[in-house]
Amino acid sequence: MSIAENIHRINAELAGSAARLVVVTKTHPVERLQEAYDAGARIFGENRPQEMAAKQPQLPADVEWHLIGQLQTNKVKLLAPFVHTVQSIDSLKLLKELDKHAAANGRTINGLLQFHIAQEETKSGLTLAEANEILASEEFQRLRHVRLTGVMGVATFTPDEARLRQEFQQLRSHFQQLKATYFATEPAFYEISMGMSGDYQLAVAEGSTLVRVGSAIFGSRG
Repeated sequence: MSIAENIHRINAELAGSAARLVVVTKTHPVERLQEAYDAGARIFGENRPQEMAAKQPQLPADVEWHLIGQLQTNKVKLLAPFVHTVQSIDSLKLLKELDKHAAANGRTINGLLQFHIAQEETKSGLTLAEANEILASEEFQRLRHVRLTGVMGVATFTPDEARLRQEFQQLRSHFQQLKATYFATEPAFYEISMGMSGDYQLAVAEGSTLVRVGSAIFGSRG
């Protein structure tokens, strides 16, 4: 199937749910991103700041750019002029750097707190206790140019559907606790980014609002 056919198929599957499609465009050339755009995709997810910064000027201005990979503080300035959402926030230090560079660009940047929900230790992310520590801090309360809009997690790479459902439910539970404690009066805090090419249907069933899909659109990379 073509890129356009795959996007239309996935969007049809998401219809009626709360989930929107984030097209994972890492390592793909701008021409293929343009194909995705022409098929209606508007949210693109990149893993590497340098790659995102190189592609952004070559695509239409209404693309919503999401950084989904780990972000080092020294790379924030590359993205601050245009990034819509950083899905991989895992420290107060990163939040403060985003706030500083967003302010310098006269913008507000959205962010998701990334939680460690997988069994694999190689996956990064916060514990609930670490997230609570950040959100309860006076330093966080002072930030004005970064806005947390939800949570993100990467599930274990496994065909075990029960395990995946458990991990997705854990992330949703984290979201609900943070919403009730810190964001009860903030309607902007509503995103649960979970689900990738192999498991996004399960994630949608468990309440995902953003699914990050690459290989199911572009095909597997060799």
